[in-house]
Parts: sequence; C-alpha cells; structure tokens
Amino acid sequence: MVYIQNTKEMLIKARKEGYAVPAFNIHNLETIQTVVEAAVELKSPVILAATPGTMNYAGRSYIQAIAEIAAKENDIPIALHLDHHETLESIEASLQLGTKSVMIDGSHHTFEENIDITKQVVNEARKFGATVEAELGKLVGQEDDLIVEAKDAAYTDPDTVVEFVERTNVDSLAVAIGTGHGVYETEPNLDFERLKKISSLIDIPIVLHGASGISEADVRKCIELGCAKVNVSTELKIPFSNTLRDYLIEHPEETDPRKYMNPAKAKMKETVKEKILICKSNGKA
Repeated sequence: MVYIQNTKEMLIKARKEGYAVPAFNIHNLETIQTVVEAAVELKSPVILAATPGTMNYAGRSYIQAIAEIAAKENDIPIALHLDHHETLESIEASLQLGTKSVMIDGSHHTFEENIDITKQVVNEARKFGATVEAELGKLVGQEDDLIVEAKDAAYTDPDTVVEFVERTNVDSLAVAIGTGHGVYETEPNLDFERLKKISSLIDIPIVLHGASGISEADVRKCIELGCAKVNVSTELKIPFSNTLRDYLIEHPEETDPRKYMNPAKAKMKETVKEKILICKSNGKA
C-alpha cells in the first residue's frame, strides 16, 4: 500500500477552499519528525520538501523511508516532494523509490529549454502517478548551490504562463512576484497585481516560494490570489540552529544527541505551527 501522496488533489482542494498547503524543507529524521508532529497536532495536510542538497546529505533512500513511515503512522495527507531539482536523472531516481511529487526547476534556462525539460519530467512522472511543479521566472537568493543574483532575477511574465502550462501539462506552477530564497535584507515588495493576473489566466495551483520572512498579511494575500502551496525553509533552520547552539553553549559537557536535539526540535515546532496557521490549513487534513 502507498502511504505518501502526490499533491494533485491536495493542492486543488486548497485553492478551491482558500487555504494553502505548507511545504517545509526537511533535512533528516529530526526535522521530518518535527514537521509531521506539528501537522498532526493541527490536523493539517503537509508537504515534506527535499532539495538535491538534502538528498546528497541524508540519502534518497533514507529520506524516502522516513517519509513513508511518517505517512503510514499518521492519519493526515503527507507528500514527499522534490524541491528545486534541475535534472531528469535526479528526479527519476526518486520516482523509482516511490516519490509522488516533484519539482523541475528549469527557470535558469531559456523559455523553450524550460518547456522542453519540464515536458520530459511530466512524461516520466506520469508513469509513476506523480505530480509535477515547474517554475517560471527567477527568484533572487540561494537554494542549495543554485544562486540567483539580484541583477539576474526575473519576475514571471503573465503573458507566457498560459503557453507554458498548456505545452508542459504541469500540475502546479511556481511564480516569481518579488519573493526570494534565504533571509531578506529589506522588506520584500510583492507584486500582487502580477499574481492576480497570473491567477486569472491559469486554473492550476500556484506555488509561493521564498515565504520565509514574508508577513502574515502578505502570505494570506497571496493565498487569496491563488497560491495553494507555500514553501518555508530558512525560517525553520534559524530557530533550530539557534536553540541547538545555545543549549550546547550552556551545557558544554553534553554529548548525547537524544538530549540536545529535543530543545531545538521543540523550538522549530513552534514555527511550523505558526506557518500552518498562517496558511489556514489547520483542520483541513
């Protein structure tokens, strides 16, 4: 029996009912446990997002197995999602393991090249019953080893989205409207009119990347305008690492990870719950 889900019905339901499913970047056993525990307590569907860097660090088989156990043992919709993967080969490796939701990030290619690689991934994913997210436009900042300088960032052109979606047959689309990866140095200025226009042109769920540091009001506005998936990464790392660092400084004699990991997990869990409530996905499982 398959326990982890793809994101098709999950995101369609979210867009229809006016909330978003949070996608939290996870890296290991502790972060998966933390995210899932928070989602279970708030009865929220949840997406566990793993970048290529996470897969290289922890191992695809390990991440897959942990996600499957989490889905098997908890009565909420859980998807394991490949975040910002750039090659068909890396995506195929996880599809064969049982991953049901993938993102192909061809945003650094030309428009035609992006369409070409996205179509290849869609065709392959369909064989495994998996859903595909693509990206149109470039977000400033760093995600794993992929760095986009401010001068190279590009907002999504609404005039290209219909052609892109029709030619690729993707299930969801990540757009660039002024958000970025990592920590914001200044208050982000989101282009809601651009998002509104994109939302009016396509029926598939829209994905908001770079939500760490975005105000609750702005995230809620994006959800109102069609964003059915909200990605959070940096805002989980900061409380986890700060709490872990503080604990080890205060307890220099402690060597047992079963003790020093728990405060960090608890602090991260608070943030996960905050984001679930902002996305209004609580009670939607």
